[in-house]
Amino acid sequence: MSDTRVAAQFVGNGANMKSRFLALLLAAAGLAACGIRHEAVRPARYVTPEAFYLRDAGQGAVKLPPPPAAGSNQDRQDLAAVLEWQTKRTPADCARATPEASHPDYDAFFGAISPFPNPMPREAAEFFQHVREDTFHVVDGFKRTYDRTRPYGRDGAVHPCIPTPKGSRYSYPSGHSTLGWELGLVLADLAPGRRAEFLQRAEQIALDRVIGGVHHPSDVAAGKELAEQIHAGLLKTPRFLADLERMRLLLAK
Repeated sequence: MSDTRVAAQFVGNGANMKSRFLALLLAAAGLAACGIRHEAVRPARYVTPEAFYLRDAGQGAVKLPPPPAAGSNQDRQDLAAVLEWQTKRTPADCARATPEASHPDYDAFFGAISPFPNPMPREAAEFFQHVREDTFHVVDGFKRTYDRTRPYGRDGAVHPCIPTPKGSRYSYPSGHSTLGWELGLVLADLAPGRRAEFLQRAEQIALDRVIGGVHHPSDVAAGKELAEQIHAGLLKTPRFLADLERMRLLLAK
């Protein structure tokens, strides 16, 4: 299948959420099909003094390929997808995506479907804050490494309908998408019977970044890939596993 057809599937009105996100991932992998070469995948050293669970873990194993080369076919299709969503998004789409854009945290992302009592126990809030800190420390390292400009920074035809990140011009990978997937995966660990619900919500969070005009499709696809690696690292960390068991005791009955 050509890259053009993949992109068309991604922006098509009739696709459901799962198929749209799958098409997004396929588009992000489209370089192999068209013969465009990227530089080799580079490991990132993301240990920082502020890291929590991952402070003593083997972070050097986390890798993320670079974004599409500027001016490549996939890069152009990335931007075209953002502009296509801009023509068909609705006020309701923008309204849905605005709170999560302004406050990328557990409450904005998963508060409405949280498996914890309301109000959330203080210990649970602290647990998810630590997961958030680790996630953004990883993301920030890759953002600085790859230094990709956001869609609205490279083309004046892009008009975001959600708040744009203050002081951050970096587009790749999407931090909101990474955190959404990371929190969704952790919630799936805690409540396996609701795994599909949590991951569907993560898909929506990621797609909203493209719909809102602040990220390219490959940015949010990279967020999913990165979240899976972070999650694998967390599951190898004794402190995280111990806290995960504690969180199970706090779930709503």
